[in-house]
Amino acid sequence: MANTDITSRAQYERTDLLASGEEIRRGSERGSMIYSAIALIIGGVLAYAAVTAIENWAQWLVLGVLVVLTVAIMAAVGPNRGGAGSRFKIGR
Repeated sequence: MANTDITSRAQYERTDLLASGEEIRRGSERGSMIYSAIALIIGGVLAYAAVTAIENWAQWLVLGVLVVLTVAIMAAVGPNRGGAGSRFKIGR
């Protein structure tokens, strides 16, 4: 920003160009609830089928590693983690 004149800087800092998130269209809350309910039911059925199909300790170990890995990835990319950028403002 050191080599810009006042008009270029004013154009760059226009409030309608900032990524504030106020204009984001979110979609239907009802559709999201229906999808979540269906996904929860299907996930529960698949989890039950996986647990009943396990035969020895090695399969339990693999399942445990997959669960730990999934939780770790969720924590790493979640919006509430420390470096997620929620403290930072874009623009001004």
